[in-house]
Amino acid sequence: MAEITYKGANIYFEVVGDGEKIPLVLLHGFLEDSRIWGPIVKELQTERQVICIDLPGHGRSQGIAEIHTMKLMAEVVREVLISLGKEKISIAGHSMGGYVSLELLRNFPMIIRSVMLINSTPLEDTVEKQEIRERSVKLVGRNKKAYISMAISNLYPERSKQKFAAEIEDLKSRAYEMKSKNIQAALKGMKIRTNYLEKLKAFTGQKIIAASKEDPILDFNELQRLSEGCDCEFLSLENGHNSYMEDLDNLTKKMHFID
Repeated sequence: MAEITYKGANIYFEVVGDGEKIPLVLLHGFLEDSRIWGPIVKELQTERQVICIDLPGHGRSQGIAEIHTMKLMAEVVREVLISLGKEKISIAGHSMGGYVSLELLRNFPMIIRSVMLINSTPLEDTVEKQEIRERSVKLVGRNKKAYISMAISNLYPERSKQKFAAEIEDLKSRAYEMKSKNIQAALKGMKIRTNYLEKLKAFTGQKIIAASKEDPILDFNELQRLSEGCDCEFLSLENGHNSYMEDLDNLTKKMHFID
Protein backbone atom coordinates (compact mmCIF):
# COMPACT_ATOMS: atom_id res chain seq x y z
CA MET A 1 0.00 0.00 0.00
CA ALA A 2 1.01 3.62 -0.53
CA GLU A 3 -0.35 7.10 0.03
CA ILE A 4 0.13 10.64 -1.13
CA THR A 5 -1.30 13.79 0.39
CA TYR A 6 -3.30 16.04 -1.91
CA LYS A 7 -4.85 19.29 -0.65
CA GLY A 8 -4.53 17.99 2.89
CA ALA A 9 -6.19 14.63 2.21
CA ASN A 10 -4.53 11.21 2.27
CA ILE A 11 -5.05 9.37 -1.02
CA TYR A 12 -4.55 5.61 -0.99
CA PHE A 13 -3.28 3.54 -3.92
CA GLU A 14 -1.61 0.22 -4.65
CA VAL A 15 0.95 -0.71 -7.29
CA VAL A 16 1.45 -4.37 -8.17
CA GLY A 17 2.92 -6.43 -10.97
CA ASP A 18 5.53 -5.99 -13.64
CA GLY A 19 5.93 -6.54 -17.36
CA GLU A 20 6.70 -4.97 -20.72
CA LYS A 21 3.38 -3.23 -21.27
CA ILE A 22 2.94 0.33 -20.02
CA PRO A 23 1.22 0.61 -16.62
CA LEU A 24 -2.55 0.22 -16.40
CA VAL A 25 -4.53 2.46 -14.04
CA LEU A 26 -7.81 1.05 -12.72
CA LEU A 27 -10.46 3.42 -11.33
CA HIS A 28 -13.47 2.16 -9.40
CA GLY A 29 -17.00 3.54 -9.48
CA PHE A 30 -19.30 5.36 -7.06
CA LEU A 31 -19.68 3.66 -3.63
CA GLU A 32 -16.83 1.31 -4.55
CA ASP A 33 -13.10 1.19 -3.85
CA SER A 34 -9.97 -0.24 -5.42
CA ARG A 35 -10.62 -3.67 -3.89
CA ILE A 36 -13.19 -4.42 -6.61
CA TRP A 37 -10.29 -5.03 -8.98
CA GLY A 38 -8.68 -7.84 -6.93
CA PRO A 39 -9.46 -10.78 -9.27
CA ILE A 40 -8.57 -8.76 -12.38
CA VAL A 41 -5.29 -7.50 -10.91
CA LYS A 42 -4.35 -11.08 -10.09
CA GLU A 43 -4.71 -11.97 -13.78
CA LEU A 44 -2.99 -8.90 -15.22
CA GLN A 45 -0.07 -8.37 -12.85
CA THR A 46 2.19 -10.91 -14.56
CA GLU A 47 2.18 -8.91 -17.80
CA ARG A 48 2.21 -5.31 -16.59
CA GLN A 49 2.25 -2.98 -13.63
CA VAL A 50 -1.27 -2.23 -12.36
CA ILE A 51 -2.09 0.89 -10.35
CA CYS A 52 -5.33 0.90 -8.34
CA ILE A 53 -6.45 4.14 -6.70
CA ASP A 54 -9.11 4.85 -4.08
CA LEU A 55 -10.77 8.00 -5.40
CA PRO A 56 -11.40 10.86 -2.92
CA GLY A 57 -13.85 9.96 -0.16
CA HIS A 58 -13.95 6.30 -1.20
CA GLY A 59 -12.23 3.31 0.36
CA ARG A 60 -9.18 4.36 2.32
CA SER A 61 -8.87 7.82 0.73
CA GLN A 62 -10.05 10.90 2.55
CA GLY A 63 -12.47 13.47 1.20
CA ILE A 64 -11.18 16.78 -0.13
CA ALA A 65 -14.06 19.16 -0.85
CA GLU A 66 -17.81 19.70 -0.68
CA ILE A 67 -18.00 18.74 -4.34
CA HIS A 68 -15.73 16.06 -5.74
CA THR A 69 -15.79 17.16 -9.37
CA MET A 70 -14.47 14.85 -12.04
CA LYS A 71 -11.71 17.42 -12.62
CA LEU A 72 -10.66 17.24 -8.97
CA MET A 73 -10.64 13.44 -9.05
CA ALA A 74 -8.61 13.45 -12.27
CA GLU A 75 -6.11 15.81 -10.66
CA VAL A 76 -5.75 13.32 -7.80
CA VAL A 77 -5.03 10.53 -10.28
CA ARG A 78 -2.49 12.75 -12.02
CA GLU A 79 -0.75 13.51 -8.70
CA VAL A 80 -0.49 9.79 -7.93
CA LEU A 81 1.08 9.21 -11.34
CA ILE A 82 3.54 12.07 -10.83
CA SER A 83 4.53 10.60 -7.46
CA LEU A 84 5.27 7.31 -9.24
CA GLY A 85 7.13 8.96 -12.12
CA LYS A 86 4.67 7.65 -14.73
CA GLU A 87 4.64 9.61 -17.98
CA LYS A 88 2.49 7.22 -20.04
CA ILE A 89 -0.36 4.96 -18.93
CA SER A 90 -3.41 3.09 -20.12
CA ILE A 91 -6.54 3.56 -18.05
CA ALA A 92 -9.77 1.68 -17.40
CA GLY A 93 -12.60 3.05 -15.29
CA HIS A 94 -15.83 1.53 -14.04
CA SER A 95 -18.91 3.79 -14.05
CA MET A 96 -17.82 6.97 -12.19
CA GLY A 97 -14.23 5.83 -12.71
CA GLY A 98 -14.92 6.06 -16.43
CA TYR A 99 -15.96 9.70 -16.06
CA VAL A 100 -12.72 10.39 -14.19
CA SER A 101 -10.77 8.59 -16.93
CA LEU A 102 -12.38 10.83 -19.55
CA GLU A 103 -11.63 13.93 -17.50
CA LEU A 104 -8.00 12.81 -17.35
CA LEU A 105 -8.09 12.36 -21.13
CA ARG A 106 -9.58 15.85 -21.47
CA ASN A 107 -6.91 17.55 -19.40
CA PHE A 108 -3.84 15.33 -19.81
CA PRO A 109 -4.23 13.56 -23.20
CA MET A 110 -0.49 13.28 -23.69
CA ILE A 111 -0.13 10.68 -20.92
CA ILE A 112 -2.83 8.26 -22.09
CA ARG A 113 -2.15 5.41 -24.51
CA SER A 114 -5.48 3.60 -24.20
CA VAL A 115 -8.80 4.19 -22.45
CA MET A 116 -11.51 1.68 -21.53
CA LEU A 117 -14.92 2.67 -20.23
CA ILE A 118 -16.59 -0.11 -18.26
CA ASN A 119 -20.33 0.37 -17.69
CA SER A 120 -19.77 4.07 -18.21
CA THR A 121 -20.70 6.79 -20.71
CA PRO A 122 -19.09 9.85 -22.29
CA LEU A 123 -22.42 11.71 -22.02
CA GLU A 124 -23.36 14.15 -19.28
CA ASP A 125 -26.32 13.58 -16.95
CA THR A 126 -29.77 14.17 -18.38
CA VAL A 127 -32.00 16.65 -16.56
CA GLU A 128 -33.90 13.70 -15.11
CA LYS A 129 -30.69 12.11 -13.85
CA GLN A 130 -29.56 15.40 -12.33
CA GLU A 131 -32.83 15.58 -10.40
CA ILE A 132 -32.31 12.02 -9.15
CA ARG A 133 -28.84 12.97 -7.91
CA GLU A 134 -30.29 15.99 -6.08
CA ARG A 135 -32.84 13.76 -4.33
CA SER A 136 -30.08 11.25 -3.57
CA VAL A 137 -27.99 13.93 -1.83
CA LYS A 138 -30.95 14.67 0.46
CA LEU A 139 -31.61 10.98 1.09
CA VAL A 140 -27.99 10.38 2.08
CA GLY A 141 -28.36 13.16 4.63
CA ARG A 142 -31.46 11.55 6.12
CA ASN A 143 -30.51 7.86 6.00
CA LYS A 144 -27.11 6.99 4.57
CA LYS A 145 -27.38 3.24 5.08
CA ALA A 146 -30.78 2.97 3.42
CA TYR A 147 -29.55 4.95 0.44
CA ILE A 148 -26.43 2.81 0.00
CA SER A 149 -28.39 -0.43 0.24
CA MET A 150 -30.92 0.74 -2.33
CA ALA A 151 -28.36 2.30 -4.69
CA ILE A 152 -26.16 -0.79 -4.83
CA SER A 153 -29.05 -3.27 -5.08
CA ASN A 154 -30.46 -1.31 -8.03
CA LEU A 155 -27.32 -2.04 -10.06
CA TYR A 156 -28.18 -5.72 -10.49
CA PRO A 157 -30.86 -7.77 -12.24
CA GLU A 158 -32.66 -10.23 -9.95
CA ARG A 159 -30.61 -13.19 -11.13
CA SER A 160 -27.37 -11.48 -10.13
CA LYS A 161 -28.77 -10.42 -6.78
CA GLN A 162 -29.20 -14.09 -5.92
CA LYS A 163 -25.99 -15.39 -7.50
CA PHE A 164 -23.73 -12.70 -5.99
CA ALA A 165 -25.57 -12.11 -2.73
CA ALA A 166 -22.45 -12.44 -0.56
CA GLU A 167 -20.33 -10.21 -2.81
CA ILE A 168 -23.05 -7.57 -2.92
CA GLU A 169 -23.32 -7.53 0.86
CA ASP A 170 -19.55 -7.14 1.11
CA LEU A 171 -19.68 -4.20 -1.30
CA LYS A 172 -22.43 -2.61 0.78
CA SER A 173 -20.58 -3.15 4.04
CA ARG A 174 -17.54 -1.25 2.73
CA ALA A 175 -19.73 1.54 1.39
CA TYR A 176 -21.44 1.89 4.79
CA GLU A 177 -18.07 3.03 6.13
CA MET A 178 -18.07 6.07 3.83
CA LYS A 179 -18.88 9.46 5.32
CA SER A 180 -22.19 10.96 4.21
CA LYS A 181 -20.49 14.16 3.08
CA ASN A 182 -18.17 12.20 0.78
CA ILE A 183 -21.05 10.32 -0.81
CA GLN A 184 -22.81 13.62 -1.35
CA ALA A 185 -19.63 15.19 -2.75
CA ALA A 186 -19.39 12.47 -5.42
CA LEU A 187 -23.09 12.76 -6.30
CA LYS A 188 -22.72 16.52 -6.74
CA GLY A 189 -19.61 16.05 -8.86
CA MET A 190 -21.23 13.53 -11.19
CA LYS A 191 -24.28 15.76 -11.58
CA ILE A 192 -22.26 18.65 -13.02
CA ARG A 193 -19.82 16.70 -15.17
CA THR A 194 -19.39 17.72 -18.79
CA ASN A 195 -19.98 15.91 -22.06
CA TYR A 196 -16.82 14.06 -23.17
CA LEU A 197 -18.09 12.79 -26.51
CA GLU A 198 -15.98 15.03 -28.74
CA LYS A 199 -12.83 14.40 -26.69
CA LEU A 200 -13.36 10.65 -27.01
CA LYS A 201 -13.99 10.97 -30.76
CA ALA A 202 -10.80 12.97 -31.21
CA PHE A 203 -8.62 10.54 -29.25
CA THR A 204 -6.59 8.45 -31.67
CA GLY A 205 -5.35 5.82 -29.23
CA GLN A 206 -7.02 2.54 -28.40
CA LYS A 207 -10.49 3.10 -26.95
CA ILE A 208 -13.00 0.54 -25.73
CA ILE A 209 -16.53 0.82 -24.39
CA ALA A 210 -17.77 -2.19 -22.43
CA ALA A 211 -21.51 -2.41 -21.79
CA SER A 212 -23.74 -4.98 -20.13
CA LYS A 213 -26.94 -6.22 -21.73
CA GLU A 214 -29.01 -5.98 -18.54
CA ASP A 215 -27.47 -2.86 -17.05
CA PRO A 216 -30.33 -1.10 -15.17
CA ILE A 217 -28.41 2.20 -15.15
CA LEU A 218 -27.05 2.62 -18.69
CA ASP A 219 -28.81 1.70 -21.91
CA PHE A 220 -26.91 -1.03 -23.75
CA ASN A 221 -28.10 0.00 -27.22
CA GLU A 222 -27.25 3.66 -26.65
CA LEU A 223 -23.73 2.75 -25.58
CA GLN A 224 -23.35 0.59 -28.66
CA ARG A 225 -24.40 3.52 -30.87
CA LEU A 226 -22.05 5.88 -29.04
CA SER A 227 -19.23 3.40 -29.48
CA GLU A 228 -19.75 3.30 -33.23
CA GLY A 229 -19.93 7.11 -33.42
CA CYS A 230 -16.67 7.48 -31.49
CA ASP A 231 -14.87 4.76 -33.44
CA CYS A 232 -14.49 2.77 -30.21
CA GLU A 233 -14.21 -0.96 -29.94
CA PHE A 234 -17.40 -2.27 -28.34
CA LEU A 235 -17.43 -5.10 -25.81
CA SER A 236 -20.76 -6.76 -25.07
CA LEU A 237 -21.04 -8.20 -21.56
CA GLU A 238 -23.69 -10.16 -19.72
CA ASN A 239 -25.84 -9.24 -16.69
CA GLY A 240 -25.93 -5.88 -14.88
CA HIS A 241 -23.96 -2.73 -14.10
CA ASN A 242 -21.12 -4.26 -12.08
CA SER A 243 -19.53 -6.37 -14.78
CA TYR A 244 -16.26 -6.70 -12.82
CA MET A 245 -18.34 -9.02 -10.63
CA GLU A 246 -21.09 -10.27 -12.93
CA ASP A 247 -19.08 -11.05 -16.08
CA LEU A 248 -15.56 -11.21 -14.70
CA ASP A 249 -14.13 -13.73 -17.17
CA ASN A 250 -15.12 -11.89 -20.36
CA LEU A 251 -14.08 -8.52 -18.97
CA THR A 252 -10.71 -9.85 -17.87
CA LYS A 253 -10.06 -11.48 -21.25
CA LYS A 254 -10.55 -8.14 -23.00
CA MET A 255 -8.38 -6.28 -20.49
CA HIS A 256 -5.45 -8.50 -21.42
CA PHE A 257 -5.55 -6.75 -24.81
CA ILE A 258 -5.39 -3.18 -23.57
CA ASP A 259 -2.23 -1.71 -25.08
